[in-house]
Amino acid sequence: MTTPPLAQFPGQQAQAVRDVNTASLCRIGQETVQDIVLRTMEIFQLLRNMQLPNGVTYHPNTHQDRLGKLQEHLRMLSVLFRKLRLVYDKCNENCAGLDPIPPEQLIPYVEDDSSKLDDRGASQIRSSSEERREVLEVNKKLKQKNQQLKQIMDQLRNLIWEINSMLAQKDRGDGGRVLR
Repeated sequence: MTTPPLAQFPGQQAQAVRDVNTASLCRIGQETVQDIVLRTMEIFQLLRNMQLPNGVTYHPNTHQDRLGKLQEHLRMLSVLFRKLRLVYDKCNENCAGLDPIPPEQLIPYVEDDSSKLDDRGASQIRSSSEERREVLEVNKKLKQKNQQLKQIMDQLRNLIWEINSMLAQKDRGDGGRVLR
């Protein structure tokens, strides 16, 4: 027995689209960043293996093949950056209407009769202040990691800009030499 094509179940497709929440979008974004890094490493590997035409026997077919691979990797990199932008925009859209909630309200708290005793109240205050301190430390670490990711993304953007400049110079035929 074969399964019917997806077009016969439009409700299921719509349900799958609605099931994408912000956490899964962040996961997709993380995987996309990993793909971008992998593609960038492959591009540098290709560039490292390319031989400059400096009077050595030159094989045009090999050069064209490597150039084609390089252009394909750059095209895929562009697609991945567009995908990352879409995920970023969607996450911002999903989080735009949210009011910032103080971390104290996110910690579940159940009050019973035995917790009204002073010594238990004091220990609970200490534990909640420790938890609050831990949450603040985690938030600080998260901000640092986000800053590191931003720096990495800026470095990648600069590297891609430099690669494009090098390719443009190569296409002009000056081989990167400064013309005077």
